Amino acid sequence: MMRRATLVLCWTMSAAAGASAQNWPSFRGPGASGVADGAPTPATWNAATGENVLWRTPVAGVAVSSPIVWGDRVFVSTAVSSDASAGIRTGLYGDVAPEKDVSPHTWKLVALDRRNGKVLWEREAHKGVPKTKRHPKSSQASATPVTDGRRVIVSFGSEGLFAYDVDGKPLWKRDLGVLNAGWFYDPEFEWGIASSPIIWKNMVIVQCDIQKNSFIAAFDIATGQPVWRTERAEIPSWATPAIFEHNGRAELITQATTFIRGYDPSNGKELWRLGGNSEITIPTPIIGPGMVIVTNGYAGVQPIYAIKPGASGDITLTGDRTSSESIAWSTNRGGPYIPTPIVYGGQLYVLGINGVLAAYNVATGERIYQERVEGGTSFSASPVAADGKLYLASEDGDVFVVKAGPKYELLAKNAMGQVIMATPAISNGVIIVRGLKDVFAISARR
Repeated sequence: MMRRATLVLCWTMSAAAGASAQNWPSFRGPGASGVADGAPTPATWNAATGENVLWRTPVAGVAVSSPIVWGDRVFVSTAVSSDASAGIRTGLYGDVAPEKDVSPHTWKLVALDRRNGKVLWEREAHKGVPKTKRHPKSSQASATPVTDGRRVIVSFGSEGLFAYDVDGKPLWKRDLGVLNAGWFYDPEFEWGIASSPIIWKNMVIVQCDIQKNSFIAAFDIATGQPVWRTERAEIPSWATPAIFEHNGRAELITQATTFIRGYDPSNGKELWRLGGNSEITIPTPIIGPGMVIVTNGYAGVQPIYAIKPGASGDITLTGDRTSSESIAWSTNRGGPYIPTPIVYGGQLYVLGINGVLAAYNVATGERIYQERVEGGTSFSASPVAADGKLYLASEDGDVFVVKAGPKYELLAKNAMGQVIMATPAISNGVIIVRGLKDVFAISARR
């Protein structure tokens, strides 16, 4: 009896510990929300002196994929070029020519200990010459991994989709074909893929919008076997899809140039479509209060749509209409080009690539403020939030901390000393920042 009681107590304590762990399992965390409240997070730190820096671990390669966290493990993907001069070109520019690095690469998945930054394991997924080129701001490891706590799935685009267990054991891999995503006017200008895989129930879902034969597909997470595949009449896009669940109905939301679409994630059947997007689509759809927010910011139309659940058919707005039975509100200006917005505390925060931060009432679309982040230049990483603060990481390697609320207030600027293209992760008050050379853990608790 005592042994049984002890076992029950141990199991209960273990379950409670697992339930209390704050995981960040995919790009932008749970549901792509970018939010991780529940523990205090620091506003200031010093990467040079180590103040509020829990650890710092170098990771080889050139990668813009974001870190993910499950329990006490941090997972990052990377692509290591044999060209020592390979790098990222930052800043505001409009060049369309791809990076010329076609030297042999090694694609890897790396697991770090969240408590001390120790490398627990690294696995080589693929080795060879890249099948497509990349954009100067991108990398051969741009898609963020995803995990369900048992398996870690990473997409290396044309090199394949790979699955490992959390201890690094290879489980399966799938060949997705050559995914040529680039300038739609000239297929020779290859920019590489960036859409990250997501997990829904027992499936891994990937969105592959390319020059020809675009598709979205689901694979069994345990075996990698195909579940469904839906062809898409779309030109290249780089947005990660999202799942919107409301009143018992799940909608798989994708954005692309021709249409923003909602699918049934169980079978890939299209539920609805919305026209009126811009040509290059990058930000991920995000879930707001009873709506999904889809944004984009390429030149020309720069829309923000607040889409209600339960839509069907073609819900494209006509004429000068900005709302409808299926759309709570919309605007054709103000959408961001690269960073995905964030909904936090009833406000929608939209960060432009040029460092302009705008706040909207997420329920009505009313703009509350618009300010340029002081000292910020170009931004590719998406905002994340915790503890009443927004964290904005610039390409120059500065993390700006802005107080959440109806007025713009910059709390701090923290220099990391290296380029930042990846979106940070937050878990139990620890901010995981991935620079181009190192992964940092920032925490006020030492």
